[in-house]
Amino acid sequence: MSLLLHWNGKDLPPELRTLPESRYVLDPADAAPALSPDKEAGLEAALVSLRQGRGIEADAVLHGLEERLRR
Repeated sequence: MSLLLHWNGKDLPPELRTLPESRYVLDPADAAPALSPDKEAGLEAALVSLRQGRGIEADAVLHGLEERLRR
């Protein structure tokens, strides 16, 4: 589960009030790690493929993931 919230640094954001009691890890969204050149190139190739209409339907991806998890 992901939750995007905006915090002014002092007041409790309302998004946190809706979360169930538990332990959470918060990372700033602006501090994403840099991608390796290989991963960057892979994402660029994937975007080109999608723009050319060679994408895979979400249901097919989920089915493939479920099959792999069952093994």
